[in-house]
Amino acid sequence: MRHFYASFFVSVLGLALAYAWGGLSGVFVTLILALMEISLSFDNAVVNAAVLRHMNAAWQRRFLTWGMIIAVFGMRLLFPLAIVAVVTALPLMDVTFMALEQPDEYARRLTSAHVQISSFGGMYLLLVFFSFILDRDKQLHWIGWLERRLVRLGKLESIEVVLALATLVTAQYFLPEAERLPGLLSGLFGVMLFVLVSSVSALFGDAEKLGQKTSAAGLVSFLYLQVLDSSFSFDGVIGAFAISKDIVVIMLGLSIGAMFVRSLTVFLVRKGTLEEYLFLEHGAHYAIGALALLMLIGMIEHVSEVVTGLVGLGFILLSLWSSVLYKRRNG
Repeated sequence: MRHFYASFFVSVLGLALAYAWGGLSGVFVTLILALMEISLSFDNAVVNAAVLRHMNAAWQRRFLTWGMIIAVFGMRLLFPLAIVAVVTALPLMDVTFMALEQPDEYARRLTSAHVQISSFGGMYLLLVFFSFILDRDKQLHWIGWLERRLVRLGKLESIEVVLALATLVTAQYFLPEAERLPGLLSGLFGVMLFVLVSSVSALFGDAEKLGQKTSAAGLVSFLYLQVLDSSFSFDGVIGAFAISKDIVVIMLGLSIGAMFVRSLTVFLVRKGTLEEYLFLEHGAHYAIGALALLMLIGMIEHVSEVVTGLVGLGFILLSLWSSVLYKRRNG
């Protein structure tokens, strides 16, 4: 329970601010948004834990403190404002006033950038999935008949990037002609960011193997987690406007949810849950792959956040059940 003290504190503070801003209705909507964020991001917590367990205690604390500030004010507030500012060519301050005084117009402008957001986030998450499932050094397989074949495919250099780009090009054909170039460019930026972050991570990983300990390795892992959280948050931020148009309430609700997800990540690391339930990481990555595809499909047809949450939860529960069975057979 002690791992969640900070989350409970943030929840009380957030709900108090929601009451001061919007009364009881503000509190109710904030709770709904927080629950939505938690349900959509459990797979995020598992994948974060897989990275976080290799970081030292200092960087784990920074993930909860500095990282939370970035998650709240960066991804849940400033980033949506910045997107609208780019789309409308308006100053950031004007967009901020629009969000507070004309929430319907702000929501419409943000939703109009859904194709670019989904393409960028979908491609980044798809590469996270491919890099895990095609890892030639992976020894433990959940869906063995499939993963053993994919690992052999993973011996081809940069095959994950090739597959991701092929998926992106295919997806563009289903978009209206006016949306194709923006969607393609946004997806390419997602690919470029993943390759850049992965390359820097590999660079510092090689340095550590050679005995050259560097704090920069922890910083790179920290930045990787922030980018991963950002990719997960895109759909949640857009979907939140289906529940409320009030940007303050949205930020408070999603922030409470994000804090619980981060506390859950630390809990999974400290309790050694990934070592005990061996296929949980696999299930989370399959959930990420499904989320990536749903984001790309969402460029063409609306996909309910309920569907997204249930698909991710389904993979997590199946992998958990498989882990228990595996432990019984081999325990």
